[in-house]
Amino acid sequence: MHRRQLIRSSLGLAAAGALPMGLGACATRQPVDPNYPIASDQTAQAYTFEELVAAGSREMGIAAEAMGSAIERIFAEQGDRPTAYIAGEEAAGAAAVGVRYGRGALHMKDLSASQEVFWQGISIGWDVGGNASRVFTLVYGLYHPDMLYRRYPGVEGSAYLVAGLGVNYQRADGIVLAPIRTGVGLRLGANVGTMSYSRQRNILPF
Repeated sequence: MHRRQLIRSSLGLAAAGALPMGLGACATRQPVDPNYPIASDQTAQAYTFEELVAAGSREMGIAAEAMGSAIERIFAEQGDRPTAYIAGEEAAGAAAVGVRYGRGALHMKDLSASQEVFWQGISIGWDVGGNASRVFTLVYGLYHPDMLYRRYPGVEGSAYLVAGLGVNYQRADGIVLAPIRTGVGLRLGANVGTMSYSRQRNILPF
């Protein structure tokens, strides 16, 4: 008799949602993925000026003085706390409408290894021609690598030349990208448009 009462009491508690943790395991909630960036991500390690100059000059194959001038300009405009950088190569062409395709590696201090990344974009401008160049991109506000993969509108009027290198800005949801491109064949007009970053190569530049 006492056993039946105990079972009935347990069932009543379960129905009311008041079972102890040991008896209510079957009613646990499903985990919910956090929205990024989350508070714990804000501790991501940032790169110093010296680290970026050394990596940029090595990846781009240019003098440290030229790379330092470009990065110094970006630091003055965006701040000195980039949490990642992308080193790679790209090809672009335009005849009023321009396209750009690139491939590189995302580096973050908190990653055990770099991650391969692709980008493709489209622009409308006044320039005609094509070029292939190396690219070194400073990344601000990226605290989790998965948040890189999205579309970034170009910031109109942000393109400029410094020390023979082209720099422009792309921004989306608090993440700012500052690509530095080699000046040979540089097409600043193609910088006004959108750029999409992905884990695999996409043929369409949208």
